[in-house]
Amino acid sequence: MALLQISEPGESPAPHQRKLAVGIDLGTTNSLVAAVRSSTAEVLRDEEGAVLLPSAVRYFADGGVAIGREALAQQAADPLNTIVSVKRFMGRSLDEARASGAPYEFVDAPGMVRLRTVQGELSPVEVSAQVLAKLRQRAEDVLGDDLVGAVITVPAYFDDAQRQATRDAARLAGLNVLRLLNEPTAAAIAYGLDQAAEGTYAVYDLGGGTFDVSILRLTKGVFEVVSTGGDTELGGDDFDWAIGEFAVASLSGEAADAEAADAPAPGRAGALGALAPSDRRAVLVAARAAREALSDAGSASLQVSLQDGRELNVTVTRGAFETLAEPLVRRTLDRARAALRDAGLKVADVKGVVMVGGATRMPVIRRAVAEFFGTEPLVDLNPDEVVALGAALQANLLAGNRMPGEDWLLLDVTPLSLGLETMGGLVERIIPRNSTIPVARAQEFTTFKDGQGAMSVHVVQGERDLVSDCRSLARFELRGIPPMVAGAARIRVTFQVDADGLLSVTAREQSTGVEASVSVKPSYGLSDDEITRMLSDSVAQADSDARARMLREQQVEARQLVESVQAALAADGDLLDETERALVDERLAAAAAAQHADDVDVVRAAVQALSDATEDFAARRMDRGIRAALAGRKLDEIA
Repeated sequence: MALLQISEPGESPAPHQRKLAVGIDLGTTNSLVAAVRSSTAEVLRDEEGAVLLPSAVRYFADGGVAIGREALAQQAADPLNTIVSVKRFMGRSLDEARASGAPYEFVDAPGMVRLRTVQGELSPVEVSAQVLAKLRQRAEDVLGDDLVGAVITVPAYFDDAQRQATRDAARLAGLNVLRLLNEPTAAAIAYGLDQAAEGTYAVYDLGGGTFDVSILRLTKGVFEVVSTGGDTELGGDDFDWAIGEFAVASLSGEAADAEAADAPAPGRAGALGALAPSDRRAVLVAARAAREALSDAGSASLQVSLQDGRELNVTVTRGAFETLAEPLVRRTLDRARAALRDAGLKVADVKGVVMVGGATRMPVIRRAVAEFFGTEPLVDLNPDEVVALGAALQANLLAGNRMPGEDWLLLDVTPLSLGLETMGGLVERIIPRNSTIPVARAQEFTTFKDGQGAMSVHVVQGERDLVSDCRSLARFELRGIPPMVAGAARIRVTFQVDADGLLSVTAREQSTGVEASVSVKPSYGLSDDEITRMLSDSVAQADSDARARMLREQQVEARQLVESVQAALAADGDLLDETERALVDERLAAAAAAQHADDVDVVRAAVQALSDATEDFAARRMDRGIRAALAGRKLDEIA
């Protein structure tokens, strides 16, 4: 098991010695900051007494910026310059951002997509930094001093690119990141420490833009993540979109009867997606208000004046909304089912379910979760605040503020397998998915050709056997390998995933100590479709992957044998008579052609035939080599 954090023995610092550290929940819809004060974790309020800071930033032509509620108030009037739900674009590509249906002007750029505003092109990192800076200022104002650092939470299924983007945003905001902590793990800390819980728990985390489900085992202060799953493109925003799409469709008479209407297919196209950016934003604002109202009321109305003069006035009942929501709810339960399967557990093994995220207030969600797990979900702590509270507890420990009797351990996991490309386009898996982090694994590799002075290292992520079916993360080269015969060099490749889930890879030639390394920063993150495809394809394509691996391995063996025989003939071809040479040349040509065959039996047969034809030749070469080595030497010298 790998250790993330365990406190050191010692007394609790005196108040004036306490180092100030905070936990920050950087959310899609809202963000908040919490700290441990008087031995208790609590969320910090702004000057107006508000806990939640809307994750919204508005940019003005004069260089000014509005953050939070002030920005949110004008989002429909100025949609292109008022950025909300920016977390969904962290570490994303241009195509992924456009598929979201968000009303922005996206610009392709190296690294990740950018958004065009009156202040120029801005990255999601820069927008997120504005929100984080506002939270940092709030914390310093409330606590009365500078911060030594912060623990910032991220969805469990955020990949390396998204985690790096979050860390970069914090750096821009002037924050020292003590750790990136998975949101479900943070929630478990808050529940586990507050209630001294033990056993196996599920954390169901449905926020504004992402969904995570984690299975954790809590035992005497040890928090072990057994498995994790999720959907980085599913959250409260998608429920708002479903309501908005339903409402806009009613304008053309497609859904005049709200109660009887069929649920639209999930997605970001349709009538709502075709609206002008300002109209689309206005409809989504009204849809969110309606969704929140339906948590308590039996019906809610959407009233929006569109730019073309049409009036949108639709009443949505709770029953109609739950019909619209059903496909989205089902997607979350599918992820929960997969996480249980990965953990090797049954629903009956789960002692309780912790609800995290404001979207879990929807009655349809709580009812579905209760039915799926067979137990009422835990809602003792505010679902909006529980992640920040857990992050604050972890930040307090990392800052060295251990309280008497406080001694606990975090064990998290990596969601997808990590490996590298070997000859023939095959994947050698180094760190399997759901491995406890931080983790370091190493494996030795060797050269393919005689005298090879460099090696290319290609790092990939995924569950398939072929590189072409996995996600490329990074490439680098190890140079300075001393000239040796093929297979003699020993190159040790080490994969390290730190406590934040970030990957670094090092390659070292053992005899000389030459080394090369890379901190993996992929250009953009994994979409939910790619994650789901990687996991499901690894099962569905297992047989074909095994056949493909066998073929590639035989092709590599054929190539190595052909090159070896060609070199031997060039050096000692005179050891063969004309008939023998003709047979070897014939088999050599057949093996060279077989390198590209798609039938593993054909390749294997060609390799075997060439091996048989050169067996005597290899023995004669060995005899010649021995005679040459012994020529002119006395017996006592040899002894």
